[in-house]
Amino acid sequence: MKRDFNREFEELCAGLGPRRPRLLLHACCGPCSSAVLERVCPFFDVTLYYYNPNTHPEEEYIKRGRELEKLLRLSGREDVGLIWGEYDPRAFFDAARGLEGEREGGARCGACFRLRLGAAAELAKDGGYDYFCTTLTVSPHKNAALINELGEALAAQYGVSWLPSDFKKRDGYLRSIRLSAEYGLYRQCFCGCVFSNPGAPGGEIRPH
Repeated sequence: MKRDFNREFEELCAGLGPRRPRLLLHACCGPCSSAVLERVCPFFDVTLYYYNPNTHPEEEYIKRGRELEKLLRLSGREDVGLIWGEYDPRAFFDAARGLEGEREGGARCGACFRLRLGAAAELAKDGGYDYFCTTLTVSPHKNAALINELGEALAAQYGVSWLPSDFKKRDGYLRSIRLSAEYGLYRQCFCGCVFSNPGAPGGEIRPH
């Protein structure tokens, strides 16, 4: 039976006690984070973790991170923390080695998800967070089932709880588009890596 990760998210939130758990939320960009923050902030004390070594070039990485800061400022979410992860593209290229020719959404993307979620899990454990999660499931172009599978495996490995999600449900993706327009956020047309960049060999334009 196919799991409903959005329902699991809602049931977990409904069962939380009076203490607000701490959530480390891996953030890919400002637009995706906009709608997700609306879903999680009523239930958790949230810290965003901006770690995306797949993004190329570094100027693009910095631009997307600044838009994340802009989102927090314009949305009035002063209570949401933001941690900038180290920009280390070598980590991504190591993870993607041998998978360069894979189609978008294939094994290379899975390796990229695992890299970023692994870093989030490690930081969540070291920082004493109750849960970790990612904004990636708000995109209809990302495999939510795979992301949740990887998150649960990493949760078991690091000993920190994974927050299940499928944030594109309940019009989450549409809401992210509307909020991006409201706040004037930069919406990129590719996921960030050189293999999805329309200017790279074999690249193609994919709305994020």
